[in-house]
Amino acid sequence: MTLSSVVVSRDWQEISVLECILDSLHMEVAVESEPQRALARITKTKVDALIVDCDLNGSGQFFRELRETSRASTVPLVIMGNSGRRGLEESGALFAFEKPISVEQAVHTLSAARNMILDGRLRYHRAGLVVPVMLQGANRKKSAADLVNISQGGLQVRADRAAIDGLQASRVSFELPGTHRAVNAEIEVAWSDEAGNLGVRFRKMSTQAKRDLRLWLAQQYFAN
Repeated sequence: MTLSSVVVSRDWQEISVLECILDSLHMEVAVESEPQRALARITKTKVDALIVDCDLNGSGQFFRELRETSRASTVPLVIMGNSGRRGLEESGALFAFEKPISVEQAVHTLSAARNMILDGRLRYHRAGLVVPVMLQGANRKKSAADLVNISQGGLQVRADRAAIDGLQASRVSFELPGTHRAVNAEIEVAWSDEAGNLGVRFRKMSTQAKRDLRLWLAQQYFAN
């Protein structure tokens, strides 16, 4: 899945540089030269990032109207210009780079914006799959189960109800499909039902396991 961006500018020299950078970051680019048309676009269409030239006539009004829309809190805003910290405060932008564009600075800034977008997406993204997992209780009793879906924060498993009754699961272990990476984590059961489904939250796992899980989820996300 490709991320999307809208560039609001009439400076075609700068736009061409941004298009190259955004393409290298696997982000689609739409260009709007009129702030009001850009505002209409983002209120009707999902946009992952908005990049606005502060030198564009009407940009001040655009920022004011943008703050009044529900999209203002969900679209990372990047400004380009020479307005410094004042421009960040007035626009509500999270990121900024100066003009004329320094490719190095723009790559760094837009990469940071992209990472923030991905973090937000992946935090709630659940990948559905069926792989075996092993649950372990506080008394070291173990029970096999099947993984139903997984996110960065936890997972859902399905097990034989009789086998998990009284288990008080406190750990889970499984292998990420298509890898040789094992995930072992401390857990807590958030909910369960009569069919043997359990909603599980991760409490503690190694830094490496977190990194492996995040990378695997990102790969599944962009494969869809």
